[in-house]
Amino acid sequence: MTIPDYQSIMLPLLKLLSDKNEHSLREAIEQLANEFELSEEERKELLPSGRQATFDNRVGWARTYMKKAGLIESTRRGYFRITDRGKTVLEENPTNINVKFLERFDEFNEFRNLRHDKSVTTEEWEQGIIQTPEESLESAYLKVREDLLSNVLQTVKNCSPRFFEHLVIDVLVKMGYGGTRKDAGKAIGRSGDDGIDGIIKEDRLGLDTIYIQAKRWENSVGRPEVQKFAGALQGNRAKKGIFITTSFFTKDAEEYVSRIDNRIILIDGDTLGQLMIDYDVGVTRVASYEVKKIDTDYFTEG
Repeated sequence: MTIPDYQSIMLPLLKLLSDKNEHSLREAIEQLANEFELSEEERKELLPSGRQATFDNRVGWARTYMKKAGLIESTRRGYFRITDRGKTVLEENPTNINVKFLERFDEFNEFRNLRHDKSVTTEEWEQGIIQTPEESLESAYLKVREDLLSNVLQTVKNCSPRFFEHLVIDVLVKMGYGGTRKDAGKAIGRSGDDGIDGIIKEDRLGLDTIYIQAKRWENSVGRPEVQKFAGALQGNRAKKGIFITTSFFTKDAEEYVSRIDNRIILIDGDTLGQLMIDYDVGVTRVASYEVKKIDTDYFTEG
């Protein structure tokens, strides 16, 4: 099954606590994952940031919201149990517990007003799109990044072939290859040199050399072009190469490089755009937002 949203987790979590014992968050996550029959892959699925499992995040927010509504209370760091109010709610035998249900409690409304939490809109209810605050924030970030990626790629495609070759070198230097920009671009622009557009050092000491092919294309790059590049590497007794394009590689081309002795990395347009964004090539940082969480260690009285 798919990973349940955090509101669908609320009632099962409260029922899990009905034994009136204290439970750890990790214990609750494991028991609920079994109850929802999540696969190993679903349990390991991460938020877009890659910093936390999606299911863990949703269980955490289900706990937080019910805690703010007074249905759950913390007993010690990482542990919690049901309250008398929580027991009363279970005695009502509700079919589900969600944000709308929790609005009957003043403490929860005060919490939402304090943090201006209007994250669940009528439209989201109708479409079944119910995200935790982190998921909403990361979804918005990914949308901004996708729009930026589209703009970056279109701008790159409008550049001259010569500028594109220099752009490629800039990206590789920012990634740690080639030492200085001057050293990295020594052989760039050699379009007539058997399919080699540039040469770059693998590291600052120049222990190995990487050959570069850069093509600002709209159409796909197939096996013949990649095979020609591989032949150029062999002709120069080179072992490593990077083939970069603004378009994409055919499946035949990708399978070809997986079977040859030369180590050739294929970087398509989307990957190039992502690298430009990650390494600040051709983009400018407009704003930075720092997300913080409470430091429970600080409030632990010894």
